[in-house]
Amino acid sequence: MERDNDSTFSGFILLGFSNRPQLETALFGVILVIYFLSILGNGTIIFLSVVDPHLHTQMYFFLSNLSFMDLCVTTCTVPQTLVNLNGKDKTITYGGCVTQLLIDLGLGGMECVLLTVMAYDRYAAVCCPLHYMVIMHPQLCLQLVITAWITGFGNSVVHTALTMTLPFCGRNQLDHFFCEVPAIMKLACTDISINKAEVFAVSVFFLVVPLSLILVSYGHITLSILKIKSAQGRRKAFGTCSSHLLVVIIFFSALISMYLQSPSSYSQDMNKSISFFYTLVTPLLNPLIYTLRNKEVKDALRRIFRRIMYSRKS
Repeated sequence: MERDNDSTFSGFILLGFSNRPQLETALFGVILVIYFLSILGNGTIIFLSVVDPHLHTQMYFFLSNLSFMDLCVTTCTVPQTLVNLNGKDKTITYGGCVTQLLIDLGLGGMECVLLTVMAYDRYAAVCCPLHYMVIMHPQLCLQLVITAWITGFGNSVVHTALTMTLPFCGRNQLDHFFCEVPAIMKLACTDISINKAEVFAVSVFFLVVPLSLILVSYGHITLSILKIKSAQGRRKAFGTCSSHLLVVIIFFSALISMYLQSPSSYSQDMNKSISFFYTLVTPLLNPLIYTLRNKEVKDALRRIFRRIMYSRKS
């Protein structure tokens, strides 16, 4: 990054929501509540997946990893946002911005891969129930999660390096509430055609390809469910997939709107809204969706509460 020989350069100024200062106090409260509930919800999913033997299955192994990623995504961005909203100092150091971008991109790419893996897991469970344990054996599940981590953060390292080495010519006012690629690229004082092409190619790889594979998986799942003769059997089969499908729709809709929109329709305010939804609301919705729509999770919660009540009485 070019600093114009400015030895006092300390990073970026996150403009965030400063164009609407009257909303900052309310936003601070809203974001704090969402962050607390997100930690509570995702922490509960991870806790139940670890302590309840009934949830020691492939599906909940993947789900606990998804919850861990959601915790990391919010923790990566929310504390800095709260600090900026609560005071006059809106800065983030250059190193902090690099770290934030690296983690956010890595977790985003990893989640795309993991949701695809979870779709394959549901395909194997519904379409090949007799061979499910052979197909989705524990070693394969671990390998798939490790692959998701390596793929997500491998891309993140390259993507972050290409973005943060752009010359900014002293421009440091970032029109966003955290370090995010399109907003950072707008500060560049050079031609960014190659960077835009790279963003588009990576977006296709991590968004279009995984979403296509997920849709193919659910196409096969739908056909298999329709072949089930009993209505109860169809409802049970669909129930094992509906939560995941809803999460997929919410997650990919937000990211596609942010990274694959046409330049002519680009709006920074809209981009902030989508980023807010992706980094704050989605991690909150995921545990709610899996808790409210999943009988096994609700049963696990009941068992935990019964244990607590029994231990208090004894």
